[in-house]
Amino acid sequence: MANKQIIKERRLQDDAWKIVTLVDGEAPFDVCLPVGPLLVPISVWKAKKSCLIAREYEHGTPLGIWLSPGDDVAEIANDIDDFTVIAVHFPKAADGRGFSTARLLRERHGYDGELRAFGDIGRDQLFYLKRVGFDAFVIGEGRSAEEALAAFDDFPEVYQASTDQPDPLFRRRVA
Repeated sequence: MANKQIIKERRLQDDAWKIVTLVDGEAPFDVCLPVGPLLVPISVWKAKKSCLIAREYEHGTPLGIWLSPGDDVAEIANDIDDFTVIAVHFPKAADGRGFSTARLLRERHGYDGELRAFGDIGRDQLFYLKRVGFDAFVIGEGRSAEEALAAFDDFPEVYQASTDQPDPLFRRRVA
């Protein structure tokens, strides 16, 4: 089976991270954790925190967490340094709560690791996702990641300040 692809550093790369999900009726403590780098939901993090940290330190297995739109970033604020990757799930393109989540992670909580967007992600969102702090992107099913790469060049200049450019254009022009 071929590795899935991720857009990172403006190019396609192989991605070995496995996204752990709960099946209907499954308790977070009962989840079987596969081998390799994992992205676990908050509920699994809370239930298996000591086990997950032990895997990371004893076996050198990187650890990540994924947040759904309704998850509160404050729930993981004290644990942010434990994660190599924080992923934010976009279940549908019209749900923009992940944009706010990214900004909170970067600006309020100081997260400087990989921040990944996954789910119903398309080319038209990439430029704006990058502006709020995402630096890795898993393009949604049925969409071309190769075509999506061009999104980063859609706008040659930005006017407003954001996570990726803290100074607005008028301040950059004066400098």
